[in-house]
Amino acid sequence: MRARTLLTRSLFILLAASLLPIFSLAQPQDPCAVPGNDNAYLGIQTVRLWPGDAPQAKGKTCNDIPALTIFEPQPGHANGSAVVIFPGGAYAHLAANLEGGQVAEWFTARGFHAFVLSYRLSSNGYLLPVPLIDARRAIQTVRARAADYQINPHRIVVIGFSAGGHLAALASTQFIPGNPDAEDPIDRVSSRPDFTVLGYPWIGAISSDTSHLSYCKLFNVMDQCESLRKAFSPDLYVTKDTPPTFWYHTFNDNTVPVEQGLRYYEALVKAGVPAEAHIFEKGPHGTGFGSGDAALDQWPGLLETWLRANGLLTRDAAATAR
Repeated sequence: MRARTLLTRSLFILLAASLLPIFSLAQPQDPCAVPGNDNAYLGIQTVRLWPGDAPQAKGKTCNDIPALTIFEPQPGHANGSAVVIFPGGAYAHLAANLEGGQVAEWFTARGFHAFVLSYRLSSNGYLLPVPLIDARRAIQTVRARAADYQINPHRIVVIGFSAGGHLAALASTQFIPGNPDAEDPIDRVSSRPDFTVLGYPWIGAISSDTSHLSYCKLFNVMDQCESLRKAFSPDLYVTKDTPPTFWYHTFNDNTVPVEQGLRYYEALVKAGVPAEAHIFEKGPHGTGFGSGDAALDQWPGLLETWLRANGLLTRDAAATAR
């Protein structure tokens, strides 16, 4: 009887041991970005932008840790170009799949290394300029590590949608040159993107006009709205050094009026910045790379033509041979 009991106990221990990996996988994983580890943001390799606490961090939770999720092209298909992707979400959340993962996969299918930025959100207490600090650092990180990723440091595209479009436009007009004497090698390089792509950008986010989506109303900073508007309206900061830009919008976007994008496009034209614009008649806000509309679904093809015309789809042999 005792032998049977011992046998039963031994079998139970062996069964429990065999199930341990399954139970471990079922437990919630740490969603924070740890260099080289998978991350709950998109379940792919993700790296922190700063090895320690990010500037102006309010805590040590996942909401306080900006990070880049890395998508690589198929082996042998890399062309030496990179794209840094800023998902939208009104600075309240991140549209990680529609305006992040799906976009990254489109670019990697064309030979790009793609990096999706999870920036700190105003809904978590990180008002501007904190998301811009994260955006600049993301571009600097990709550029400083260009050799590691086998990319040309002068072929970095930023693309943003809605609030991410506002952030991409800010990063394209309020970039920092880099400090060659900085101790951190990432801080030594410029945060200026080489090309900019904007999808229905929330250019007029900072506005006291509440007849449309307003950052000031959304985050209860109406008393600071005018100073924020002057500081973070990208159309006010366009210069001849703003990167060449591709912009698309829809005429009947009821969330972000097309006039906001037109203001930015007009500023580009006045500054002599090469810019391409596409305004579609129909389509709601937040369509990502298409919504099933026969006309609107054509815009990624127009983008591909623009990327090709700028040499970004041509393989850079020097970069990819590193």
